[in-house]
Amino acid sequence: MSETAPSASRASAATSVSASTSDVPSVNLGRSRRAEISLRALQIVLALFYGLASALPKLIAHPTAVESFDRIGWGSTGMYTIGSLEMAGAVALLVPLLSSVAAMALCGLMAGAFVVQLTVFDGQYAATPLILIVPLTVIARARRHRTAELARLVRRRV
Repeated sequence: MSETAPSASRASAATSVSASTSDVPSVNLGRSRRAEISLRALQIVLALFYGLASALPKLIAHPTAVESFDRIGWGSTGMYTIGSLEMAGAVALLVPLLSSVAAMALCGLMAGAFVVQLTVFDGQYAATPLILIVPLTVIARARRHRTAELARLVRRRV
């Protein structure tokens, strides 16, 4: 009988510890400090890429962006819309609470870019969106606890 009591108390203690840590939204999930820094650096690099290299030419109506969107048939409205979505995603990647949602949204945008590259541009740069989906998926997966935290905040306010 004495053998079952300690194991039962250990099981209940483990249950209470896991229950209390699952309620904490900023749990580190066992990642090392180095992994956290690398993930944050990846988010910053992608935010810079989407903000400066991808969105900015569309938002300032650079001639190459205008030409591309005219060829697609979306004109300036589509160009400014896509540029705005990319810039919003770039900024949201830097906001801890929005980083996972932003990464998922940018994955969707890249899936659309892949289809456009295949259908309109004959696959000339079709690999680029697929390559960008990989680090975005890593961010979305690693920061998924932020999505749960965001959902809790939204439910609380509604």
